[in-house]
Amino acid sequence: MRLGLNIGFVFGGDDHLDHLRLVKEAEALGFSVTWAAEAYGSDAATVLSWIAAQTTSIDVGAAVFQIPARTPAMTAMTAATLDRLSNGRFRLGLGLSGPQVSEGWHGVRFSQPLLRTREYVDIVNAALRRETVAYEGKYFTLPLPDGPGKALKLTVRPIRDHVPVYLAAIGPKNLELAGEIADGWLGILNDPAYLGEQLTHIKAGRSVRDLDLDGFDVVVNTPLMTGDDLQAAADPIRGYAALYIGGMGSREKNFYNALAVRMGYVAEAKQIQDLYLEKKHREAMAAVPFGFLDSISLLGSKERMADKFTAYAEAGATTVSLTPFASTVEQRIADLRTAAEALELSGVGN
Repeated sequence: MRLGLNIGFVFGGDDHLDHLRLVKEAEALGFSVTWAAEAYGSDAATVLSWIAAQTTSIDVGAAVFQIPARTPAMTAMTAATLDRLSNGRFRLGLGLSGPQVSEGWHGVRFSQPLLRTREYVDIVNAALRRETVAYEGKYFTLPLPDGPGKALKLTVRPIRDHVPVYLAAIGPKNLELAGEIADGWLGILNDPAYLGEQLTHIKAGRSVRDLDLDGFDVVVNTPLMTGDDLQAAADPIRGYAALYIGGMGSREKNFYNALAVRMGYVAEAKQIQDLYLEKKHREAMAAVPFGFLDSISLLGSKERMADKFTAYAEAGATTVSLTPFASTVEQRIADLRTAAEALELSGVGN
């Protein structure tokens, strides 16, 4: 099992410089990859190109590029460019986002997400193979049949023969699709005790192509906080959990809330969402059970984290991508070092 670092977004101030310090420390510690995200603020491509220019060995990954934000051709162009500029260190994570961002920010209808994702990945992979791209699907047609357009081929060659594609997936059908068409899965709110259920769906998707999980990267994204007082260590993660369970989507369609329900937190997920949508954010944060926070995070001592790494490895994770939640960059760096020591102590690292 390997370690990754999730730096999330750039919010302002010296945030980007703090991110770079964290990435350089992760690179020195032997982390395999750093991931950057996007929602409706900083874009991931610019952040990753800036990081790639100031590192030498750590992979740079999109977690994720939003599918409604870019045509598949634009994503292929960006992926090929980043792979070349990073000397073969780019990983392409893709995700649909949700209805509110897709329709509210990008003006793209959130309909038939599985089919749209499948067509999108088909075109991206064909372009990155430097094929002359002609495609006829329900959502994408290249070239358009009633105009002067012609089928074209990507002019920049990626460093690698295949740029690895990851899908961010939550629901069972999306997990099956990730297993079928992707090289890896980007998980979230990952409890080792529930990971087996998720991998069952991924395996079903792999079986469509007569493949097993060998070579498939199972990436669990995990908040990180050290400290002797576990309750206090969990508190900074409450806002993150409440946002996803309560506010990342509408009452009718919140994929993260549905995930918490499937994980067994039925009443708690409803209470958190009710409070969050009533703009009672502090109460929503307080309503997140400690047991849930503990299950999805690395909390406490090095020894306790080592046990959690073992649990993730036994459940099937291949990369644990850490998001440090400490209030200062110095403490976040210290926590990354503790996590690296914990992985070594666990004996499940490679």
